[in-house]
Amino acid sequence: MAFWDVPGCKAGVVTGDVAWGIMKYAKENKFAIPAFNCTTSSTVNAVLEAGRELNRPIIIQFSEGGSAFFSGKALPNDKGVLQNSILGAVAGAHYVRSVAPAYGIPVFVHSDHCAKKLLPWFDGMLAADEAFFKAHGEPLFSSHMLDLSEEPDEENIAICK
Repeated sequence: MAFWDVPGCKAGVVTGDVAWGIMKYAKENKFAIPAFNCTTSSTVNAVLEAGRELNRPIIIQFSEGGSAFFSGKALPNDKGVLQNSILGAVAGAHYVRSVAPAYGIPVFVHSDHCAKKLLPWFDGMLAADEAFFKAHGEPLFSSHMLDLSEEPDEENIAICK
């Protein structure tokens, strides 16, 4: 069996059970799926090209700062709002969805390490996920990383609920 045999596996962005199936396959077969922080369409393309050359799934991830760079650092990104970081992450995810199928590999779109002070960014991406889901039956992103490790355990758990 190859990762292509995971039910529903396809070229382009994968989500839900397909994404989970590919992750499980990688674990069972003792290989990693590399994740790359991308800040421009050029870095996205480079990662996709490498995945195509190796015929391997890859993870394209967006950090909060990298997301703001994706859409342009000259745009406002007010503390507590992070509107440019939201715009950049959402634009980046749409860009990946547009071009990834052409590269012929499964691609995960992931948000990287969201601390408590970045929750507006996280909420903005979740809103984009919901809107995309309503239109297309799956979220815009494959996954998100909420990282509240700097917070006390009780607060961490309360925020996650």
